[in-house]
Parts: sequence; structure tokens; C-alpha cells
Amino acid sequence: MSAALIAVLLSLLSAGAYAVAAVAQERLASRTARPGVLRLFGRRAWWWSVLLNATGALLHVVALRYGPLTVVQPLGALTLVAAVPLGARIARRRVSAVEWRGTGLTLLGLGALLLTASGPAPDDVLSVPEALAVSATTAALIGALAWPGARPGLRHATASGIASGVASALTQTVTVAATDRTGPLLSAPTVGVALLVAAFATAGLLLAQTAYRGGLGAPLAVVTLANPLAAALIGVVLLGERLRGGVAGVLLALTGAALASWGVVLLSRAGPRPARTEPGTAFVPRQQTAPEPLPRP
Repeated sequence: MSAALIAVLLSLLSAGAYAVAAVAQERLASRTARPGVLRLFGRRAWWWSVLLNATGALLHVVALRYGPLTVVQPLGALTLVAAVPLGARIARRRVSAVEWRGTGLTLLGLGALLLTASGPAPDDVLSVPEALAVSATTAALIGALAWPGARPGLRHATASGIASGVASALTQTVTVAATDRTGPLLSAPTVGVALLVAAFATAGLLLAQTAYRGGLGAPLAVVTLANPLAAALIGVVLLGERLRGGVAGVLLALTGAALASWGVVLLSRAGPRPARTEPGTAFVPRQQTAPEPLPRP
């Protein structure tokens, strides 16, 4: 079995685990009346979602050992394919036509990005200065996106996708370095990068949890889009991975990114939107009052 086929199969299994975990996180977020990460630690459902995410991450790590970032990361789009209908079924509703179109456009766009990807099994990794520079830039970007403001769901989903994509790039560095028989198994730089992987992976998980409070479709689509774009950017700029087809390949990749972005827009407008109320309060309709009598002449 070729290395590319192994990477694809492992990526498919990873996407399935991530899809089930995303649905579990969204259901937990929708049932949590008050926000707060510490409240989740006492819930068994939360730890099941963590276990599923860890399983998906482990499969993803092994896939990155056999395939380049530009091939493995776009396959994560299958998480969206599985999660949207699965979430709708658990919520006992039908997937709307807009959700199907949004999912289809997102996958079509990411498929175009996948067609332009090429490269053998990875043999180049980030150096320690490159890993530190990428980590510092990513931390600053995540901090800006997580700042309080309007539409926190999509901003937190973007930050989650970026954190997960960077964690994948750093994971590939750790995996290749750890399996390199010419050097030590656990060197100080490798351990340092592994700690950065843990930090970004945890940040991505917690940011996704807060993003799912506004629903599943749009936040998951944003995570699915931001993740491979962040990882592919690192792969192309720093790891020497290239897009296939020259100028035509670049145009196809840009077209795919545009289609995927439009799919995210459709998903952000779809799905049920429950009314939001302040914690501990109930919705009270405005009482209608009789019109004031006209003044007598």
C-alpha cells in the first residue's frame, strides 16, 4: 500500500471521529445555559467529545507522517459532510436545502484545493526558529480573533481552525523528527515543539466549543476552511510544498477558496436560530396598551 493511500485512509477515519466530536460539542453547548469552560469539566459528555477529538488527532498525526499538509488537511472537509446531517438527525430535523448547498459548495471548493496539492511524504520540517515565529504570530492572531465583540461564533471558529492548522504543521515536525532514526528520539527542541502542539490543540478545542453555541453548520464550516488554509500556507511558504499546475493551479486554488467561502456564507444563514435570552430570565411579550384618547376640542 502506497504512502499516499495510507494518508488518505487515515484522514478519512480522522474526519469521522472529528465529525462525531463536533456534533457532541454542539449539543453540549446548546444545552449549557451559561457560558464557561470550567463548568464543562464535570460533564461526562464533554470528556467523550475530548476522547473523540483525541482519537481524530491521533489518526491525523499518523496521516501526516505519510502525506504532505496540502493533501492531508483538505480531507478534513469530510468532517463537514458527516457532521451536518448527523447533527440534524440527532436534533430530529431535516437538513435544509440551503445547508446542503452550503456543504456542497464548501466541499467543492476544498476539493479544488486538494486537486492542486501535490508532493511526496514529508521530509522537510520546521526549524526551531520557524516554529517559534509561527507560534508567536498564531498566538497574536488568535488573541485578536478571540477579543470580545460582534459575531463571536464565527471569529472563535476562525481562531479554532487556525490553531488546529498550525498544530498540524507543528505535529508534522514532531512526528518526522521523532521517527528519524539518525537523531535522538526526544531532543529538547522536539519536546518544546510538542508542548506548542498541545497548547494550540487545546486552544482549538476550547474555541470550537464556544463557537458551537451559535449552532453547528457555519462554525464547523469556518473551522473546516481555516484549518487547511492555515496549514497549507505553512506548507507552501516554509516547507517547500508546491501547488500542481503552475499558474492554472493557482487560479484553481483561488476559485476553490472562493467557492468554499460562499459555502460558509450559506451555512451561516441556514439552520435553526433559537431565540437568545439572558440567563435566568424568560421571554415576556410586550403588553399591548390601548391607544390614548384624542384630546377634546
